[in-house]
Order: sequence, then structure tokens, then C-alpha cells
Amino acid sequence: MTLRIEAATEEMRPQDSFGAGARSFDELVADQARFRLWYDGALPRVYGYLLARCGDQALAEEATQEAFVEAIRARRSFEGRSDPVTWVCAIGRNRLADHMRRDRRNAVRQLNLIGAYSDRETSAWRQTDVREAVEQALNALTREQRLVLTLHYLDHVRVREIAGLLHRSESATESLLSRAREGFRRTYEGQTDE
Repeated sequence: MTLRIEAATEEMRPQDSFGAGARSFDELVADQARFRLWYDGALPRVYGYLLARCGDQALAEEATQEAFVEAIRARRSFEGRSDPVTWVCAIGRNRLADHMRRDRRNAVRQLNLIGAYSDRETSAWRQTDVREAVEQALNALTREQRLVLTLHYLDHVRVREIAGLLHRSESATESLLSRAREGFRRTYEGQTDE
């Protein structure tokens, strides 16, 4: 009996794309035990991904929750071309962009995209001069500039897609990206020349 339990536990590793034999995301959601096991493994990955992009724990929690809810609602549209966690992260990234658009209009909440990093990062990494210079250079940018740099260079999102997320024209997005690059370069080079 013990061997069977261990074998079943081994089969249900959260790293499995769909967990213990599920063939689709829809099938995974339908099985509460399998879904819970997958969710427990996926939640920290999605939350960590979003937190690294916004630096705001409350916003990352909200976007993570919205991403999972939307993924469950749209589970039949998941085509399996990527890992389900990657798909949920993309949904979460879109929720962050939605929040950004709302915040740009009313400026109530300060997004600190990239500026604040997770406490789980090692102190040795945080202490390097390069990282501090990059962090300071990013913090000198506007929220929108940090967002487009992050989406374009860290997430490898094309300018056309970023324009769609921000409800801007492609040329306005290119211009914003160009100003963000120049602002980052100017600030970063000013810090490293000292």
C-alpha cells in the first residue's frame, strides 16, 4: 500500500504540465485534487513573475488572482502550445497592463515596475554594483517607460503587441520605447562613470 501512495504522489508532481495524467487544462480544472496540486505549484511561479514586473505586492496578488480566474474561465481556449503556467503568466501580464492603463488615467496608485525586487532574491545579487546601477536607472524612468522596457526586453513582447496592451499607436509606442532606452542609457552611464 505504501508503494502505491508513493507512486501516486510521484505521478502528481506540480512540475507536470497538466498534473497526474490530465490531457488538457480543461480536464485538469475538472479534477479538483489534480487542479489543487497543480495550482499549489503554479501559484508561486505566477506571483513571483508578476511581482518582479510591478514591485507592488498587493498589485501582484490581485493580478495573480485575476489571471487564475480568467484562465479557469477560458480553460477551453488553452491550446496547449505552451506550458499552462506560462499561459497564466501571460494573462497576468495583461492584467498588469490593464492596471497600468487605469493608473495612468487617475495616478492614484504608484506602480514601481522593476524598481522593487522580491525579498527572496539573494543578498549577494542585490549588492552588486551593476544591479544597483540598473535598478537606479530604471527607477529614474516613468512608470510607462519601465513597463515598455520590461515587456520588450525581459518578456520579449513585440512593439505591436505592447501598443495593443497600452492602447497606443505603434509609432507612439516606438517613441516611448526610444525615450525609455535613451533615459535608461543616460542615467545608467552617468552612474557607472563615477
